[in-house]
Amino acid sequence: MASPQPPKRILYVENGIGYGGAVICLRHLARNLDRRKFVGRIVTGRTGPEYMAIGTDSEWRWIPDRHIDVVELRRRLERWRWLHKIPGLPAVAGQIIARLDDLANFLPFLFGLWREIRAFKPDIIHANNEPLCNRAAILLGRAMGIPTISHVRGPQSGSRLMSPLYRLPDYFIPVSRWIDREIASIGVPPSKRTVVYDGIELDKLDRNADGREFRARFDIPEQAFTVGLVGLLIPWKGQRLFLEAALRLRQAIPHLKMLIVGGTPEDCQGYAAELRDMVRSRGLADIVVFTGHVTDMSAVYNALDVVVSASLKPEPLGTMVIETMAMGRPLVAPAHGGGAEMNVHGETALLFKPGDVDDLTRCILEFYHSPELRRKLGSAATEKAFKTFDIATHVAKTEAIYRQVLAAYGKPLAQE
Repeated sequence: MASPQPPKRILYVENGIGYGGAVICLRHLARNLDRRKFVGRIVTGRTGPEYMAIGTDSEWRWIPDRHIDVVELRRRLERWRWLHKIPGLPAVAGQIIARLDDLANFLPFLFGLWREIRAFKPDIIHANNEPLCNRAAILLGRAMGIPTISHVRGPQSGSRLMSPLYRLPDYFIPVSRWIDREIASIGVPPSKRTVVYDGIELDKLDRNADGREFRARFDIPEQAFTVGLVGLLIPWKGQRLFLEAALRLRQAIPHLKMLIVGGTPEDCQGYAAELRDMVRSRGLADIVVFTGHVTDMSAVYNALDVVVSASLKPEPLGTMVIETMAMGRPLVAPAHGGGAEMNVHGETALLFKPGDVDDLTRCILEFYHSPELRRKLGSAATEKAFKTFDIATHVAKTEAIYRQVLAAYGKPLAQE
């Protein structure tokens, strides 16, 4: 009798800007794999308490991908007005910073990942971000003859490297239909891509979590009407737009509290400081609360009367949108990207014109004036979330892609 086939090894590589939805969804995938068939190890370029917690349910390695803060260097470059008075000099300075990024950040990470691949001997490299962000994993996979899969979570525009890098992975997993159309537009054929919606362990969300304790922690009165924007403090997430809405809402809603819920990536500390300055200078300190990173999100959602996504750029899908829907909370989201793909205006959420503070304000007020609308849309959203974003469906579709890619490399799994 033949001995059982050992599980195939999947090396997940995460190079995103901070601990957000992409990392959360990766954790849910890795810990729900069929361990008889697949075993995963997660490599991240960032660290911190949230990243270290990955090690409680999966193998985790940290390989630093930032030794020099090139984002801050670029910010300083923008502030040097004298530099912009000399034709061509800003472009030259930008190229110098880019090469410094390659030498000080990219190459050390590339070498560290190469050593990790040599040690782990993966059967598949699964990049948790698009090829440009995760180019070290994609390049090493191609050079070392290892099948590579790229999880695509954002719009595909920008660097001239984009198109050549998209020819390297063996397969793509776009997280929504609009992302699928984006990568189709740059030449990825249908045979190399499958839309797989992110999966969340919805059964682990506590729909009965006590939001009162969360409110008490931040001195939010029981009678306060709370509106929360959930997401990393990154400029395109729309916190400035949210604060502009707060200026309009404070006279219309008694006992209003506007919460900005989420951690700040190291690259965006300056942006967070600007937001706090805006709150102080515009007289919003009495209604705006910055919570920082919160672990128990169920309590957060239940503490909020309305949850807002205000992203200025289209969200690829949006973990917080999925969680909000599953928790049955009233959702206001921009009418683009994943939020619009997942929701129908007036049925599961209220959608506003992206970037339009007046429309955002109108939607929040519509929910404020109608508790019945909040209940109705929240209930419909829950039903849709549990049908669409179940973790078992997500894992099954992803494992099917692993089987397909392995078979193409002559390494099929044994029959069930």
